[in-house]
Amino acid sequence: MSNSTPATIEDVARIAEVSIATVSRAIHMPEKVANSTRLKVNQAIAITGYTTNAMARSLRLGRSNMILVVAPDIGDPNFSNILVGLENEARAHGYGILIGHTQNDAQRGLEYLKFLNSNQAAGLILFTGILPFGHQTMTARLPPSVGVFEPVFNGGIPYVGVDDTEGARKAVDLLLAEGHRKIAFIGDSRTRLAYTRRRMGYDAGLDAAGIPPDLRIVLEGDGTIESGRHAVEQLFMRDTLPTAFMCVNDQTAIGVMIGLGARGYDIPRDFSVTGFDDVPQAVFISPPLTTIRQPRTAIGKQAMALLLELLSDGRPTETEILLRADLVVRNSVSAPSRNWSKR
Repeated sequence: MSNSTPATIEDVARIAEVSIATVSRAIHMPEKVANSTRLKVNQAIAITGYTTNAMARSLRLGRSNMILVVAPDIGDPNFSNILVGLENEARAHGYGILIGHTQNDAQRGLEYLKFLNSNQAAGLILFTGILPFGHQTMTARLPPSVGVFEPVFNGGIPYVGVDDTEGARKAVDLLLAEGHRKIAFIGDSRTRLAYTRRRMGYDAGLDAAGIPPDLRIVLEGDGTIESGRHAVEQLFMRDTLPTAFMCVNDQTAIGVMIGLGARGYDIPRDFSVTGFDDVPQAVFISPPLTTIRQPRTAIGKQAMALLLELLSDGRPTETEILLRADLVVRNSVSAPSRNWSKR
């Protein structure tokens, strides 16, 4: 949008690909609009900088009552339930939610940063794991901010999420209890702190069990289904096979299961597999995936409560809030096969 021309409701409708009437309902009667449509409208509002009557009223009072939620991928299965917690807590305190979908695009991130610097949002919830967008002058003027789901790598802003290390330790302890000693960790990362913490839980569990380093197999990954499938191919090419796969998230685990299935192996008879997150697909894949459940709605509620605390007095009582992760045992784990255990 032009900096000199205020955005209109027509601009929002055009970008969201809905009618003007739908935009109006999404703003004033959100309960009457489908969630997917409301997300598109909120995203268009964030992109255009459109100021609704409610926003103008709050600006006349000297403050905004909107919170911008910036996420790299609103299609992530974890996003929607965290958003429910965020929005319920925000609405209970008179705040609204805008969605900023970066699609991992730096230019989109810059547009949302400009929006924040126009004082049209009182606060920021950040899913991306990095402070936006590399422009120090504008970043220095960010409103109160809280990281959620992914700790902020370069920020030092408060964070609310699951206890990744504890959750990963529960997964590795289950595999150890079943008799596995050669356990692969799939999804190590140098840039995603949540994945780094899950690797720490893996190492801590194997240390406690006295498993030597030469029995540990660690492969990097980006958390996608394809990275899990690729890890399986790498291990077969190296002829270095574990008896169990401990995956950094459910998407990676599903990729591992697809890769093993394509080679004719049975889970859990031939290999055991665990994930992390408990996304909806974890129940429907065959066999259903043993995983670590994140309390996503509770994470969203806690994150918004922390942000509102920052908006109230500028100082959080806690800089990191970690909620408990729960082990969900399904059918993808069993004792190691005798054939593999002899390797």
